[in-house]
Amino acid sequence: MKPVPSQSATRFRFKHFFAVLAARNIEFFRDRAALAWNILFPVLIVAGFAFAFSGDQIDLYKVGVYGDQSAQKKQQNSFLATEHIQFIPVTELQPAIVRLERHQLDMLFDPEQKRYWINEESPRGYLLERILRGTDAQSNFSKQSVTGKAIRYVDWLIPGVLAMNMMFSALFGIGYVIVRYRKNGVLKRLKATPLSALEFLTAQIASRLWLIMAITTFVFAGTNLFVNFAMFGSWLNLFIIFTLGTISMISLGLLIAARLSSEELAGGLLNLISWPMIFLSGVWFSLEGSPPVIKQLAQLLPLTHLIDGARAIMIDGAGLIDIAPQLGILALMSTVFIAIGAASFRWE
Repeated sequence: MKPVPSQSATRFRFKHFFAVLAARNIEFFRDRAALAWNILFPVLIVAGFAFAFSGDQIDLYKVGVYGDQSAQKKQQNSFLATEHIQFIPVTELQPAIVRLERHQLDMLFDPEQKRYWINEESPRGYLLERILRGTDAQSNFSKQSVTGKAIRYVDWLIPGVLAMNMMFSALFGIGYVIVRYRKNGVLKRLKATPLSALEFLTAQIASRLWLIMAITTFVFAGTNLFVNFAMFGSWLNLFIIFTLGTISMISLGLLIAARLSSEELAGGLLNLISWPMIFLSGVWFSLEGSPPVIKQLAQLLPLTHLIDGARAIMIDGAGLIDIAPQLGILALMSTVFIAIGAASFRWE
């Protein structure tokens, strides 16, 4: 008799890979509830926020302060002591000017050089200029103007909503499903076949990856028809950052499910990972002005780099070179997660 190939064999059999890939795709499409939820959930969120924030917003004034922060404290500038204005430290001038053009800042202020920038199309900039002139009229600050279209909250929100939906689909679509396979004995039966662990895991990753990207593309294109999101960068670059971010999320789900056999424990761990990412990665609100420890903790989460890169492309028109740090971190995280998950994976 011809011996059954060992699962530890290093040769990758594409026939086995495509068989598992097709089976997983069929299983997903037969689960109509999960399919509908993956499509309707982000659509409902985008539609809700587009309606809720379609009118005028009453937010705190935001002023970017450029220069040496320690020197500014010694100067005791009276404008910087104005209440009900959020002063945000700025270290790079040009990106801050771009944010001012997008109405993400209401004013850019440089007390050391005695200059300031406002957006001529922003009523808040006009009011802040009057406040500045009223507090420091004797200082003769020079004015520089910019123009630009306002970025709506829904424009800022959409990358986070899409990334959040991708995160849930990746973590639970890989992590929870593999644990269920192990608990129900499916993996034990697959172990008796010539299928290797590498073939099984890569098929699971490929299946979830193309499904997530297809659904995300469909949701984005559909909501864009009636919301008309701001897009200043390249669609290809946006697709690249979303693809790499999805791989990172799938890899994290694979890492969680590598050895677990309890669906309850897997669900708890996945929720323990996903919900902090939602609140610390800037899905709903910016982390500007947050304590440094929160910002540092956010950098450890793949969702943070995915959202930052996507927003930089859509809102700031960033290219691949500009988002190279986010791409590099996501690629590194994906490699580490896959390596550890594959090494610790068990069938039973």
